[in-house]
Amino acid sequence: MGISKAVLKKLIAAGVFLVIALYVTTIVPTTGVAWAMAILLLTVYLFAFEVVDVDVAAIVIMVLLGLTALFAPIMGLDEAMVPADSLFNGFSSNAVISIIAVMIIGAGLDKTGLMSQVAVFILKVGGKTEKRIIPIISGTVGIISSFMQNVGAAALFLPVVSRISNRSGIPKSRLLMPMGFCAILGGTVTMIGSSPLILLNDLILTSNQTLDSANQMHTWELFSVTPIGLTLVITGILYFLLAGRYVLPVAKESETEHETTLQYLQRTYNIKFKLLEVELGKDSPLLGRKLLEVETERNVRVIAMKEGSQVRAGVDSLDRDLEFKEGHVLGLVGLPEREQSFIDREKLIIHRGTPIFGDLLSDKQSGMAEIVIPNDSSLIGKSAIDVWMRKRYGISLMAILRNGEVIYAEDQEHEDIDEIRKVPFQAGDMIMVYTTWDALERLEKDRDFIIITADYPRKEEVRPNKLGWALGFFGIALALVLFTDLKLSIALLTGAIGMILSGVLNIDEAYEAVSWKTVFLLASLIPLGYAVESTGTAKWIAEGVLTVVGDLPIWGIQAVLAILATIFTLVMSNVGATVLLVPLAVNIAIGIGANPSVFALIVALATSNSFLIPTHQVNALIMGPAGYRVPDFLKAGGVMTILFLVVLITTLNLFGYK
Repeated sequence: MGISKAVLKKLIAAGVFLVIALYVTTIVPTTGVAWAMAILLLTVYLFAFEVVDVDVAAIVIMVLLGLTALFAPIMGLDEAMVPADSLFNGFSSNAVISIIAVMIIGAGLDKTGLMSQVAVFILKVGGKTEKRIIPIISGTVGIISSFMQNVGAAALFLPVVSRISNRSGIPKSRLLMPMGFCAILGGTVTMIGSSPLILLNDLILTSNQTLDSANQMHTWELFSVTPIGLTLVITGILYFLLAGRYVLPVAKESETEHETTLQYLQRTYNIKFKLLEVELGKDSPLLGRKLLEVETERNVRVIAMKEGSQVRAGVDSLDRDLEFKEGHVLGLVGLPEREQSFIDREKLIIHRGTPIFGDLLSDKQSGMAEIVIPNDSSLIGKSAIDVWMRKRYGISLMAILRNGEVIYAEDQEHEDIDEIRKVPFQAGDMIMVYTTWDALERLEKDRDFIIITADYPRKEEVRPNKLGWALGFFGIALALVLFTDLKLSIALLTGAIGMILSGVLNIDEAYEAVSWKTVFLLASLIPLGYAVESTGTAKWIAEGVLTVVGDLPIWGIQAVLAILATIFTLVMSNVGATVLLVPLAVNIAIGIGANPSVFALIVALATSNSFLIPTHQVNALIMGPAGYRVPDFLKAGGVMTILFLVVLITTLNLFGYK
């Protein structure tokens, strides 16, 4: 069995990184720097080529640093690269606790139904014109993401944008990219808007431990970055207002009033699925055969079944091992040509209309839905069959929208796919499913999915009566951050625990609101920053960079640093890029007599400059729902990347950051 292209690519890259590591050992000044560089290169390799999940990669690096306490003599070191009693400090760090609190506060605000009210307000104020709706949506998301994780703000607004798109007639492809880009930009408005900025002050304090008194750095206040962040958000909005017609994908607009979900699917993705009701007669070849076997062989979906007086549909109803019996009535969804062939071959009796499932299969109770597989979903790498999707979740997979392409069983462009339910899911996939609205509503609470379909009949389990409490505790947290000397983590946790005690969220919902993947990624990388600084690796790299760019003016060196951070964040996480580059930035600043705090800030801000390719979580999130492809990001994101760099360096020097 041959090696796949993906595996071969990783093996070649591993060889290249190994050669680089061996070469570095011949030019570094000390053994400690050599080992630190080796671990740095390993970190970049694991992140850039996704050998394992980023959080797993971060934990691996932390464990390796911990093992240096045991193997230090063998490695030629006098002591461990990170002291054993400091290795797990990241898990109790101010940055990590602050991020947990921000996630809980964001979930509390969402639970009150605030986002639905925002959607209504935007439609009321913005009307149905693209030039009015884009700045309102993008500006609102930008402000919201300045107080919560930007991927969380984008996830909250996906259903809002979907609802606005349906009601205004503006395609989602014209709205989601401005919204997503401004969600990323909004993370630069406050020091709690993105993980790198939350982490920055901790990294500064860590660096101060190894700096002399003359070079001690100051930390940044909550709104220290606001002038820069607001300028970036405004730039993003103006960019799409002025150039949106040229850089945003063009989609055909169509009236959606009274349109069924199947008609919407055909209009949007050109998939002509059909809904039928059939009955098994006494001479049908299906008798005695099992459900999964028949569906896989014939590429049809049974979304409902009537057996005697019992109607099976939704969660925990249609088992793959169910056997077909005479008199069974089936609700089928599939391609028209396949359904007719299936009916003829299996000698099924077609019902006129849907007399048995009329109510169940009406648009009031069921239909096609669009769902995104988020970056932290446990379903990534698994297929619909692996997870028993229909039985467990009550949804029947019909197609997958991936990288702008629609994949469904045995379509003309994917002849190698004989069963769509065997295709493993990837982060950012948008899956099209047939489901009852009750089952879809249940999935709203499941962190493995983000529901895009917004306008379906449901009973939203929101707590609008708790809006006052939510806003009150959010205000208290903000006041504590602004007007007291409390640590950021304590101030934000006050707001988070207040939402739990007041009933805005229960404790289980609070736990579910936290992206533990992000927490472990951040906490596990903090020791790496310490190792890079304490071994003198950052200083050595900085001196090398200065030999190349040292003759440039300060703003030119700042620009080089921002470009370096931009490149790093495209191939690895923004947290990882920040941890690696802040020590470097500090040493470069000291080398040229500049303010190291400002140079560290440049890194933390520039790691938000991630628009070129859909590697950022927000970009991956909006890719499926809008049908974007990589060239769409290259086209729109290329200009945005340049604008970001120009605005960042200009505002830093214009506003006199010191």
